[in-house]
Amino acid sequence: MHALRQITPYRPTRVATLSVGIVGRALLAVLALCLLVVQVLAQDDRGDGPLRLRGDVTARGDVLTLGDLVEGASAEAARRPLFRAPALGATGTIQARRIADAVAGLGLGAVETGGRVQVSVLRSARRVTAPEIEAALKRALEAGHALDARNLAVRLDGEAPVLLAPVDLDGPASALDVAYDPRSRRIAALITLGERQASLRVTGQVVEIREVAVLGRALNRGEAVTAADITLERRPREATPPDAQGASQGGLVGQVAQRGLSAGAILRAGDLAPPDLVARGEAVTIVFDAPGLNLSLRALANESGRLGATITVTNPISKKILSATVIGPGRVSVGPAPAIRQASAALDAPALQR
Repeated sequence: MHALRQITPYRPTRVATLSVGIVGRALLAVLALCLLVVQVLAQDDRGDGPLRLRGDVTARGDVLTLGDLVEGASAEAARRPLFRAPALGATGTIQARRIADAVAGLGLGAVETGGRVQVSVLRSARRVTAPEIEAALKRALEAGHALDARNLAVRLDGEAPVLLAPVDLDGPASALDVAYDPRSRRIAALITLGERQASLRVTGQVVEIREVAVLGRALNRGEAVTAADITLERRPREATPPDAQGASQGGLVGQVAQRGLSAGAILRAGDLAPPDLVARGEAVTIVFDAPGLNLSLRALANESGRLGATITVTNPISKKILSATVIGPGRVSVGPAPAIRQASAALDAPALQR
């Protein structure tokens, strides 16, 4: 047997027709939503809350607006100008009551000061200082007078001139209307930013610079120089000796002091010299080179000498004094055309002993 199921009668779906009441209620709902949106936008335009005085502020332009000094104002009201800003780079103050009076004059109500009596205002500015001014002058000298800017310096007249400019002028400084006298080395120019939106007239003295070797520590006579003892510095040419050493460190390292030298001294010609390869009273080997003949003998040096120096030596047997050229450590050469070369203590080829 099968279970019987209940028979559910079919009921057709009712379709309601639109009436005037339904349409009216829908229109009222849409209108209420639009009013709500308008109220929210109007509230945002008035500001989110009461007006409050800001703390110390930094001005970027010539004018201080309501938004610079007060929080909580609408976007339109915040753009209203209230006071002039201080000069570029300067600081000024505004009394809180003056700000409150200005806001009240706009019909915006009272301002919460938070106990502040005044507000400090700093006018931001770009500061073009002496190094940037000097760089602009050197570029102008290189371009207009074919001078090597790497070997120049400019001493500006006055106490550290500074060009103050709006912060939005971010391009490099330029030197215009440059007047330069090659004989006196005097220079005058107009330092500008942008299309002469900020400018400063400067004058100065062009100085020629040279690179010199300076001792980092004191040296005693006969003491050898190391790489750590020498630094290369850029000095005004007029303040350096004419015979100042300007070579690189590599050419001076290993040489010895010819006299006592103090730390910080500029090395001059004659202060250093290559070390002696032969000492006075030292037994040396005399080398005689001639076509088909190579001789060597022992002698005593009568004086000290460095590579290439001419000294006298004495033959200990004949007591004859000879003039010889130092060619290496403990080695001298005699002959019609001695070859000056760095040599080792050993002979390069077998020699006859006498």
